[in-house]
Amino acid sequence: MFASCICVASARILTRLCALVLVVAVGLGSELRVRVRLSDGLVTEEVLEADSERDSISLEFKQGDGTLITFVADFKQDVKIFRALILGELERGQNQYQALCFISRLNRNEIIPSESMARLRQKNPQAIRLAEERRGLEQLTMSAAVNLTQAWQLSSHIHNMCSEAREAIYTREADVKHWLDKGVDGSIFEVLPQTTEVPSFQACHSTKDLWQPCLCTYSLRLEWYPCLLKYCRSRDTTGRGSNYKCGIKSCSKGYHFTYYVPQKQLCLWDEET
Repeated sequence: MFASCICVASARILTRLCALVLVVAVGLGSELRVRVRLSDGLVTEEVLEADSERDSISLEFKQGDGTLITFVADFKQDVKIFRALILGELERGQNQYQALCFISRLNRNEIIPSESMARLRQKNPQAIRLAEERRGLEQLTMSAAVNLTQAWQLSSHIHNMCSEAREAIYTREADVKHWLDKGVDGSIFEVLPQTTEVPSFQACHSTKDLWQPCLCTYSLRLEWYPCLLKYCRSRDTTGRGSNYKCGIKSCSKGYHFTYYVPQKQLCLWDEET
């Protein structure tokens, strides 16, 4: 399996790249639109949606370069999914867009529960939100590819989210071991060529030949998302204290993915400047 550019862009995906639209999942959903400032200074709109029935949260926004970033937290399966729809460089032989998917385990306290997200409202929708906490960059070496046709074993969200990526769906070795221990069929995964600390391939940014295999990197940042619930303390008439939910804490977090591609042509953004 290897990363690939999609030859023919569907009308559905081109529409999503031109206008920020979330596909509403079946279930009890609640949508929140938040204006945030990206690291390049541009302001974009994040669309956050909670689905209480499926116990999931999705976050979607468009970057300044036109890339559409989608993040899904599947609390039922403890899985998180990142997808990037990257506009291609037509003058360099690429197609209209390239899709990437990265899948890993969802840890506790990464993001608030779906039922809490569904209740969030904002008093001033025009305000530009800044995260209260800027969390550290997470480095992820994606050493295995995921078979789309069997990805339902990990999460029911993967097929719809990653169908355009197909052979560009990646995960980590540690996550593979975890899922195998839980009984997931091993045929869903394919180990990629060397991506360890002593790689046998050059980084794509230092590779000159467009058709040479190399190690690609891709970075993204979730600029604003509700990461923790805030609790306040009150006292009743008898003086007994109790805690209650009184708000959320917002976070910003970056992710840096490293993975194998069979040709540098599939990683043109990763070049020396």
